[in-house]
Amino acid sequence: MLGADVYRKSVQLTEVRLVLPGSEMTFRTNTDMRQAALRMFFQAATRVATRPLDDGSGNLRETLTSLKTLFDMYREPLESEGSPPPPTEGDSVHELVLDILNFELAPFLAVWHPRLRAFEEAHPEMDETAWPDNAEFRRSLRELQQNLRPYIIGLGEIAGIRDPERHLRRSAWHTTQHADGVPEQNTPRRSTPT
Repeated sequence: MLGADVYRKSVQLTEVRLVLPGSEMTFRTNTDMRQAALRMFFQAATRVATRPLDDGSGNLRETLTSLKTLFDMYREPLESEGSPPPPTEGDSVHELVLDILNFELAPFLAVWHPRLRAFEEAHPEMDETAWPDNAEFRRSLRELQQNLRPYIIGLGEIAGIRDPERHLRRSAWHTTQHADGVPEQNTPRRSTPT
């Protein structure tokens, strides 16, 4: 009896409505859709697609490789024969991912991958910090990250994450610094029994 109740709750449909740039989507989520959205949320939330790349830090080639890997990971389920059919009602998480691929990741990669490769091939001895387009690339990356944000948060909401936006911003722990520039370690305070 308990097992049947757990199963009913796990396949229960939940409606999630997202207002995204240029569209509004409604998802009637089931367990499969939530799991797919959760995998996609975690992939983006742990990559440069949503993580800051401060000026003068990071490696631009690795940044492009990470974004291309994310693109491939997102595209693979869309092309898979094992991909579940679209839901009979509402939108599919795959439609949301298709928008991420077609309107955000693909245009960015199409512009910046060949430009950086051309620089690397023309100047193999030079570091990418000497690339004349370095600052423009970083500005464009920040714009991409801002554009991806509502989609990634939407994936988190479809997945059922309580506050997905929280995972895309730096916590106060990371931004609090001493005068000497060393981050202050805010440790949780434990209450002492009285």
